[in-house]
Amino acid sequence: MHPAYSVIVFTTSSGAGYGLLFWLSLAHIAGVLPGEGWLPFFSVAVALALITVGLLSSTLHLGHPERAIGAFSQWRSSWLSREGVAAVFTYIPAGLLALIWLMGIETGVTQLLALLSAVGAVVTVYCTGMIYGSLRTIRQWHKGLTPLVYLTLGSATGALLLAVLMAFLGSAPAWVAILVLINMLVAGSLKLSYWRQIDADPGQYTTEMATGLGGNGGSVRPLDPPHTMPNFVMREMGYQVARKHAASLRRLSAIALFAAPIVAVLIATLASGGAAVLYLIATLAAAWGVATERWLFFAEAEHVSQLYYGATRA
Repeated sequence: MHPAYSVIVFTTSSGAGYGLLFWLSLAHIAGVLPGEGWLPFFSVAVALALITVGLLSSTLHLGHPERAIGAFSQWRSSWLSREGVAAVFTYIPAGLLALIWLMGIETGVTQLLALLSAVGAVVTVYCTGMIYGSLRTIRQWHKGLTPLVYLTLGSATGALLLAVLMAFLGSAPAWVAILVLINMLVAGSLKLSYWRQIDADPGQYTTEMATGLGGNGGSVRPLDPPHTMPNFVMREMGYQVARKHAASLRRLSAIALFAAPIVAVLIATLASGGAAVLYLIATLAAAWGVATERWLFFAEAEHVSQLYYGATRA
């Protein structure tokens, strides 16, 4: 699949924003988030800003962005529509929570708003993952691990954002470092499992199945290309990345997204100073790593339509 940059920005930015909103909400419910100063309001404002940038970026990939409102009506059958409904719902409690913290109002309703925000964040990211995980036409995406990878990567990058915000606006306690390390280890394990799974899957669809000409047990190969010039399907669905380049990018992504942040957080925990700078370095490395990971997620995807253009299996 062609890795559109608008969709990459959408999935990485909104995923990190929802992850930050999730952990921010749970920290408030658990009573470990400082209730004074700019930290609560500024953190939820950053989360909502990342979410908004991501959602707006997703509309750039639409042929007619002005028709995006119509997607909300298909929530019974479309994961894209469900994602939109969940995203709009999440804005309500998260926005009220930010407003209350900005005005410094003392009220017990923040616990309920935080709970609704956390649930909305999880549901929205799950729907995003299922947009791709539900597509049987792309074997690399039609996996049970796909939505789990989206959830854990959002959770890991969100935890890292919470840590760097707390480090710069106050202090990052030990539980924040533990939270980041656990999330990074879980997300890294699932992503590596996902890569192993798609590498071991040869694909279930063949050219014989696609053309209906394999009944006699023979093999089918095209004599001539179906088009004299590339068309939309070939450009969007037929993007290919060399195996050696994909392997190199996987390694670089794993190092930047998982290894570098884990090392930086461990040093920040053990060192006597410089925690804020180390958390910032970890965040920047993870940002590059998750963008690369998401580019590969699209670039390595093989659409079944390419069987008509000479692909051997999808």
